[in-house]
Amino acid sequence: MRLLEFDKILARLAHETGSPLGRAEAEKLRPHTDRGWIAAALRLTTEARRIWEEADPPSLAGLHDISGEVARAGRGATLGPEELLRVASTLGAGRRLRGFFLARRERYPGLAAIAERCAVFPALEAELARCLGPEGEVRDEASPELRRLRSLKRTLQNRVQERLEAILHAGGSQRYLQEALVTIRNGRYVIPVKQEFQSMVPGLVHDRSSSGATVFIEPMAVVELNNELRALSAAEEEEIRRILAALSGMVGEVASEMATTLAALGELDLALAKGRLSRRLDATEPELNEEGWLEFRRARHPLLGQTAVPIDVRLGRDFHTLVITGPNTGGKTVALKTIGLLTLMAQAGLHIPAAAGSTVGIFTEVACDIGDEQSIEQNLSTFSSHLTRIVGILERASGPRSLVLLDELGAGTDPGEGAALAMAILEYLHGLGVRTVAPTHYGDLKLFAYRTPGMSNAAVEFDALSLRPTYRLLLGLPGQSNALAIAGRLGLSPEIIARAEGFLHRGQKDFESLLGSIAEDARAAREARRAAEEAHAAWERARREYEAELTRLKEERASILRNAREEAREILRRTRREAEELFRQLEEAEEEKRRRMALEALREETRAQLLALSEPPPSGETTGPPLRDLKSGETVFVRSLGRHGLVVGQVGPDQALVQLGVMKITLPLTDLARAAAKEEKEEKSSGGNSGELGRTKATVVSPELDLRGMKVEEALLALDKYLDDLCLAGLGRARLIHGKGTGALRTAIGEYLRRDRRIKSARLGEPGEGGAGVTVVELV
Repeated sequence: MRLLEFDKILARLAHETGSPLGRAEAEKLRPHTDRGWIAAALRLTTEARRIWEEADPPSLAGLHDISGEVARAGRGATLGPEELLRVASTLGAGRRLRGFFLARRERYPGLAAIAERCAVFPALEAELARCLGPEGEVRDEASPELRRLRSLKRTLQNRVQERLEAILHAGGSQRYLQEALVTIRNGRYVIPVKQEFQSMVPGLVHDRSSSGATVFIEPMAVVELNNELRALSAAEEEEIRRILAALSGMVGEVASEMATTLAALGELDLALAKGRLSRRLDATEPELNEEGWLEFRRARHPLLGQTAVPIDVRLGRDFHTLVITGPNTGGKTVALKTIGLLTLMAQAGLHIPAAAGSTVGIFTEVACDIGDEQSIEQNLSTFSSHLTRIVGILERASGPRSLVLLDELGAGTDPGEGAALAMAILEYLHGLGVRTVAPTHYGDLKLFAYRTPGMSNAAVEFDALSLRPTYRLLLGLPGQSNALAIAGRLGLSPEIIARAEGFLHRGQKDFESLLGSIAEDARAAREARRAAEEAHAAWERARREYEAELTRLKEERASILRNAREEAREILRRTRREAEELFRQLEEAEEEKRRRMALEALREETRAQLLALSEPPPSGETTGPPLRDLKSGETVFVRSLGRHGLVVGQVGPDQALVQLGVMKITLPLTDLARAAAKEEKEEKSSGGNSGELGRTKATVVSPELDLRGMKVEEALLALDKYLDDLCLAGLGRARLIHGKGTGALRTAIGEYLRRDRRIKSARLGEPGEGGAGVTVVELV
């Protein structure tokens, strides 16, 4: 982990935490080999990353590592005010953090499950808030006794200061005082007196200035008061100790639950830090496997920042030993460290800086030997130290779930022996199935990897035109050293470079030239493939855009058709309602017309009867002997009018009420004569119907109509029928009771009466008639 710089990743992770609890968790984070633990940790990191991306992060303010305070309280120790204040702050922060995640359980289920382990302590929080102020001071409200002691103390302090002020401002005191002020020494109120006038102020000396010119004297006049004040202060301190002990006892009672809560809060802080680090590194959650293979897509070394060149690398499926060759400073060691570091990060539950779809094998052993060839002079001791480390690696390597990273294997000794040793070590690891990555400068290892099944070459790319490395990793190709080209770029004499080329044997020069041609062809093929992929990607984007636009147009067309159909249905419904309303109005108008025609015919008949009544009788006497024993319903002849009528009833001994058509008239008995049987029969057959109807109506129709509680339509129908009954009964005046309410029914009835020709007048009732709740009508 040190060689792969995993400790630097942990330092960056610790920097992202928001509390000492999370920082401690980050510093002790280590890779795991259990797939379930790794998968769960990666899911938590993904949830936390989503929180930071949604700009809704929870606050960790006020969160402290109070594990020490809680443990001491659990053992019965008394905590100080500042310690209790830290406890209160942490309890509040934990409660808020728990509420944040529980309120978002569906969005962040893993983090919410951790938050559920955080207990809340409302009673303890409330008591700490009641007893402690924001600066850790114990409040007067902490106990009645503390309030009483402090009240007495303040009163006593005022008395002491008043006496001292009196001394300061007494006549002649200014000449022996250094300053006219009251100060405190050793917890007692004193005044500063000039040294030479010390005898002028009787009292106790508590202090002297550094120069000796000032003596701080407690005048005898306030000694007793200061003694009382000290006693009250001692009692106050004792009460404060009692309160702090009680609060500490409350903390100690829940020490176990608080320890569990602190552990959960540390886990939440660590998860949030992982999410923030993932966002800063533009990292992704990798896929996992336990078969010992990995595939990193556009992987970047997390400590190189924006300067890192992405690489694509795979290992463990079609080959499990990878030999990387190429020039110095070309990026071989960076590629090696990237493979190892990203593996450790993933197994620690961290996202890796690689493209989505990258896969990490879960290895039980990750071992490496990395030396700094460019800064350390290689000698026997260096070779020995590297070989000692390699021996330990070979003893532990066991199979496909071991990842071994060997930088410059065999370096530091004779090149021939070093290359032979390197091939033997690689062959041994390869036989065990160990996943091995080995950057090297040895040309023999390129041929060895090419000829051995299950091994593969990789090269760090070198630009032959600019003579600079591109830091890209090319799988399947051996790399060139380009030592002579680099030497020329660095200013080495062309004559020396030419001489060096002369020392190379022809086969080596041909091999390097062939490698150069292969690399150039591979570069051209990659460029062609990249262009084809870009063209395919552009076509794919255009296809998706076309399909999206086609889908949008189809949806828009369907929406337009739906809206058009709905609008047509609404128009049809509205037209049907309007037609039904029109038919209803026509039917009502026709019914109204028929009623008015019938009423008009009735009025014509009434007028004709009145006209007939006003004419003198055709002949005969107008008076005669009074009739006796008249019965209701009996037909009589009215001499004065010359008409037959029906007796409604007798009124007193000398008069009778007679129905003539629609009219009822009170007549003297001397004006009546019994009709013959034939005339009675004709009267009943011809005019008896209207008389009988009028007589029935006269006895049934009430002089008032109660319309309260009816809807407007119901009330108007009842009113129309009632007016017909009034006309038939011959009643000329009536009361319509509609109530006050909102006034809607009264208004509708008033409008109806104004349009009705049967109404002579209509008015609201007088106070004695029912007021605005009644309308009084008179008929024509």
